[in-house]
Amino acid sequence: MLVATSPGRLSADARTKLHGLLLAQAGGFANDDLFARMLASHLLGMGALPHGLGLVQADFAALLARHFPRYRLPAGMDEEMAEASRQTEREDLRMLLEEYCAGRDESEHWVAKIVTAACMGGDHLWQDLGLWSRVDLSLLMTQNFPALAARNTRDMKWKKFLYKQLCDREEVQVCRSPSCEVCADYTGCFGPED
Repeated sequence: MLVATSPGRLSADARTKLHGLLLAQAGGFANDDLFARMLASHLLGMGALPHGLGLVQADFAALLARHFPRYRLPAGMDEEMAEASRQTEREDLRMLLEEYCAGRDESEHWVAKIVTAACMGGDHLWQDLGLWSRVDLSLLMTQNFPALAARNTRDMKWKKFLYKQLCDREEVQVCRSPSCEVCADYTGCFGPED
């Protein structure tokens, strides 16, 4: 039985239990654990991902069939994602991530789309994804986009890092400071993510 700890939030124990249930039915592929974390959080109303983890219905169904073949979602959880806003931004982010896919597992393309959808949220990326810590997000990035993750040499917060990559591609200078080391907002980009 799931017990609410506050309005709209369920306990970490409930999330851990649902995560275990998903993993017990996992297909044994790369990203099973990360998807189980995201799904457990999403099903309990945590994170910022829309229905289907931000995937179109066919991709979400394929993800579930591959990674959790025996798990059945509660009614309504596989609805089509609402029409996306900020479409150009989404497309740019998705293309950046797709360019850096490791090429080891087909689920990397779903991860790229899910991360793109989560970037539209207002919290730290790991929170918007419904992951449990920044460590989970770093694993997701290094496992699915290793060459891109390797570029984050100073451990910049991941959402800021992705947007900085887009700005660098377009040769857009969004920072007023000549370098990160002398920037007054340094801790906003590189500080801890709690």
